[in-house]
Amino acid sequence: MTDHVLVEADGGSRGNPGPAGYGAVVKDAATGEVLAERKAYVGIATNNVAEYSGLIAGLAAAAELGASTVDVRMDSKLVVEQMSGRWKVKHPSMQPLNAEAKELAARFSRVRYEWIPRAANSHADGLANEAMDAGREAGKKPEAPKKTVKQDRGSPVGWSGATGTPTKLLLVRHGQTAMSVEKRYSGRGDVPLTEHGKQQASAAAKRLGAMEGLIVDGEAAPIIASPLIRTQQTAQAIADALGGRVETHPGLIETDFGDWEGLTFTEAMERDPEFQTSWLSDTSIAAPGGESFDGVHRRVRKARDELIAKYGGRTLVLVSHVTPIKALLRMGLDAGPSLLFRLHLDLASLSIVEFYPDGNASVRLVNDISHLS
Repeated sequence: MTDHVLVEADGGSRGNPGPAGYGAVVKDAATGEVLAERKAYVGIATNNVAEYSGLIAGLAAAAELGASTVDVRMDSKLVVEQMSGRWKVKHPSMQPLNAEAKELAARFSRVRYEWIPRAANSHADGLANEAMDAGREAGKKPEAPKKTVKQDRGSPVGWSGATGTPTKLLLVRHGQTAMSVEKRYSGRGDVPLTEHGKQQASAAAKRLGAMEGLIVDGEAAPIIASPLIRTQQTAQAIADALGGRVETHPGLIETDFGDWEGLTFTEAMERDPEFQTSWLSDTSIAAPGGESFDGVHRRVRKARDELIAKYGGRTLVLVSHVTPIKALLRMGLDAGPSLLFRLHLDLASLSIVEFYPDGNASVRLVNDISHLS
């Protein structure tokens, strides 16, 4: 673990707005050793959105490394001044990005921002250009931003100011397992669906199979699942209904509940009463031998960014678990961590969130289980 790190971040757009990408590098403040690199294709976005995305990725990487103090260096005067609190964040598309960056920054004991010339930020700039090149080479050609984009019911997104073609995520929770029946902590334990869980998965698959836009020119939408058996079984039922195939992404896996895995809430409370009370009130605290909800949030945000970089502007089916789905909905709502404890998600439920290339988002559906009735 490195206590003090440097974060150098940058973003660029070839068109402003245009095809955009970001880069971030984390270095040991004492030695200059490179500890982490992050880069991703954003889609159609502005320079400012890409630069903020780079900052967020850099801060997240610093947090993953366990840093306590961070010096941020960027050649974006706007981002540096806004994050330092000297300039107001007036543009609606910048406000959620600024809030997300500040939320990350609050996890450190100190974060200091410094403007540097572009020539001194060549490492991060190079990563951003690599991300944009990779997006172009992969054939990602998102539509140019439009002033309004029609939603399913024909109402314009113009109310929120969102522009560009969104990446729509259909979020499906897995079906029932023996652990969920007994209301036990079920994180990394690899348990299969019950027979009823398989029926729930089939019902969800039938629901998605009847939805418009999931099969385009004979090709099914990408179906990405957590690597655990219960999500793989649920995802396969959906793939069978759509004629697609299941991909796996480790970032969509459930929280690691550590020593509480397999215990009921009551059993865990009897075992670690004071610790569990603290865990329920502070999302930065990890279960004994496990993972904190803040850690899950960072992991899922990274997975989201990677999927948008790969499939930007398309509709994706993500089959996951309670906490990762809540994390994605939280990002869409730009809400705080308390949402984790106030939002209920049923087994085999469907939620929908859209992420726009300008930084906006729209939550379209939460915990729909009409297909199970």
